[in-house]
Amino acid sequence: MKVVVVGGTGLIGSKLVAILREEGHEVVSAAPKTGVNTLTGEGLAEALEGADVVVDVSNSPSFEEAGAMEFFETSTRNLLAAEAAAGVGHHVALSVSGAHHLYGRGYFRAKLAQERLIEQARRPYSIVYATQFFEFVERIADEATDGNTIRMPPVLCQPMAADDAARAVARIAVGPPTNRVLEFGGPQRFRLDALVRQALSALHDPREVVTDPDARYFGLVLEERTLLPDGHATLGEMRFEDWLAGPALRNPGAQPQPAGNGA
Repeated sequence: MKVVVVGGTGLIGSKLVAILREEGHEVVSAAPKTGVNTLTGEGLAEALEGADVVVDVSNSPSFEEAGAMEFFETSTRNLLAAEAAAGVGHHVALSVSGAHHLYGRGYFRAKLAQERLIEQARRPYSIVYATQFFEFVERIADEATDGNTIRMPPVLCQPMAADDAARAVARIAVGPPTNRVLEFGGPQRFRLDALVRQALSALHDPREVVTDPDARYFGLVLEERTLLPDGHATLGEMRFEDWLAGPALRNPGAQPQPAGNGA
C-alpha cells in the first residue's frame, strides 16, 4: 500500500512514517522540507501519484484564527482536489478531541472548517480525534506562566503519548475508510493542575502550579469535562508516569498544539 503522510516531518508524522515503513508499506513523507507544499500545490501531484491513502497530520504555523483558517482551508482543498485527480481511495485527517466544545478559539473554528471540507467532499475518509499529547504538557505550562507562577484550572483531562497517537492513526490509515470520526485518548484521567505539577516536578522545574478554577487555558474557559474524549474512545497504552521516566520527556522539536485534546 502506498501512503502519503502530509506533515511527515513533524512529531506525529515522523513517527507515523516510521511505523508504516516498518509494516512494509511504501510511504512518502510530504512536507515543505521534502518538496511538497499543500498551500502552493508544489510537488503535490507527483507525491500522490499511485497513492492508496493520504494521511494529513499537518498543523498550521499560526494559532490565530485568520492564519489557521487560511492554512487548513487552502491545504485541505488542495489535498482533496489532488486526491480526486489521482484516484486516492482514503483520506485520513488527525484532529482535536473536543474541538466542537472549543469553538470559542479561532484555531478550533479552523479545525472544524477542515473537517467540514472533508465531509462535504463526498470522498472516502476517516477523521481521527486525539486528546492532548504528553509532549505538550510543558507547552501548556509555558502558556500559563506569569513570573514563577502557573495558574491551572482543576478540570479533567485524559492526555496520551504521541507514540500511541501515531499507532492509532497508522491502524486507521491501513484499514477501510470509516466515513466518520474515531476518537482516541490516554489510559488515565488527571486533573489538569495535577498533571502539570507532576510534569514540572519530573523536570525539576521550580515554577509553582496554583490551582485556580477561573484560570484560562490558552485563553479559553473550560468546563469540567471539555478536555475528555467521548465515552467510546479507544485508549492508548502508555501511562504518564512511564512516559516521564523515559527518554521522550523533552522534545524540543515538537510542534506545539494549542488548547484542547489533541493533534
